[in-house]
Amino acid sequence: MANFLNRAAPTTTTRDRRTAYQEDGYLIAPGLLTADEVERLRHEAGRIGRGELGPIAGLEPAAQDVGDEDAARRFLCVHFPHKVSALLGSFLAHDAVVPVLTDLIGSDVKAMQSMLFTKAEGRPGQAWHQDEFWIPTRDRSLTGVWIAMDDATVENGCLWVLPGSHRAVVLYPDREHEDERFDCTVESYAFPYRDSDAVPLEVSAGDVVFFDGYLLHRSLPNTGRHGMRRALVNHYMSARSVLPRQTPPPGVHLGKWDYRDIVLVAGTDPYAYRGTPDLSAPMVRPDREGGCAR
Repeated sequence: MANFLNRAAPTTTTRDRRTAYQEDGYLIAPGLLTADEVERLRHEAGRIGRGELGPIAGLEPAAQDVGDEDAARRFLCVHFPHKVSALLGSFLAHDAVVPVLTDLIGSDVKAMQSMLFTKAEGRPGQAWHQDEFWIPTRDRSLTGVWIAMDDATVENGCLWVLPGSHRAVVLYPDREHEDERFDCTVESYAFPYRDSDAVPLEVSAGDVVFFDGYLLHRSLPNTGRHGMRRALVNHYMSARSVLPRQTPPPGVHLGKWDYRDIVLVAGTDPYAYRGTPDLSAPMVRPDREGGCAR
């Protein structure tokens, strides 16, 4: 098992992963993936960019003779890539990631989302936000798993976090913005932190960041000095909790609504009798280059 260390604070000694996660809202697992696994993920991003795995809404595929990096530069982020990629689907239950998840969440864990980021040179970041805004878990167990496919640096747009900002368990206001540094998603604001409180999470390819759904985080544009910043980001929660995501179908009370497009990765699913319908499809996130019309 990798040595779990909050590498953003190098003077801090190694702590129990649960304690570190509860205090800071995140932890970093250095070298959790092998170099071969990272290379396979990079190649898969190229295959997606060339359209080899099927159509994705908003993506115009590259020609078949285009290399992996250039093919991946055609998009900033694809949502739900595990729907078309068996490889990315297998990484939802990666055997080095799941033990950490069960430590942080509990014995029963399900995944509900994957995102493939390929932030090429000049592409924007994402403004301050909390993932619980998008995936409102009833029991507050949302956990993001950010897998570095390249060395992530300040120059190429690594994650920045506000340590401890998850502890209030508050979803802060959000608004549209016109900041060209960021993509089209809304930004959180009116929280009791300054940008100067933020910590950059500079990690190496193969490192994995785990973070709480209430943690405020953002990324800045890729300046082009250190190449691409690719990452596979998966989201998980306790399988013992329902997921009131999106609008309930007609006739279904919000209190009983359970978004069931999920993948069980550990333990048992008490709600398995409800099935796992296919409710989502891969799509490209708008990134200002194509306009932010909603």
